[in-house]
Amino acid sequence: MNQAKVIAVCTSAGKGERKKDIGRGRMVENFGLEGDGHGGDWHRQVSLLAIESIDKMRAAGLDVGPGDFAENLTTRGINLYALPIGTELEVGEAVLEITQIGKVCHERCAIFHQAGDCVMPKEGIFAIVRRGGDVKSGDPIIRRPATAGVKEKA
Repeated sequence: MNQAKVIAVCTSAGKGERKKDIGRGRMVENFGLEGDGHGGDWHRQVSLLAIESIDKMRAAGLDVGPGDFAENLTTRGINLYALPIGTELEVGEAVLEITQIGKVCHERCAIFHQAGDCVMPKEGIFAIVRRGGDVKSGDPIIRRPATAGVKEKA
């Protein structure tokens, strides 16, 4: 069995933009990924999407990769959207707590218009940063049991 790991660490200055893989970054407690437009005092500080989900869109004919769905962390080997809210993930030096599975997309993104579907609203997850620290591509992701934290769901 392959261990879950980080494939890409992605950031952008604004919300609703494709993100660029920067390879490594710093998670800031109660904020999110340093320098990222989604950071702040709310329940969606960090977004995660599995490369397996991105591969579904590739199979539909799209030329997409890590960061194209505005996710901060692209992962491999963990079924993100099946994790219970409150689950903690150790990622590099940081600890994230899952706060939301999926989201409602009020405006259809460019990916939806190209493919007629998008995986982020169904398979992307969101988290808050419980413990800050450095994260980088290749870091293992270790699942911890769910706690009694924020309870948000799309």
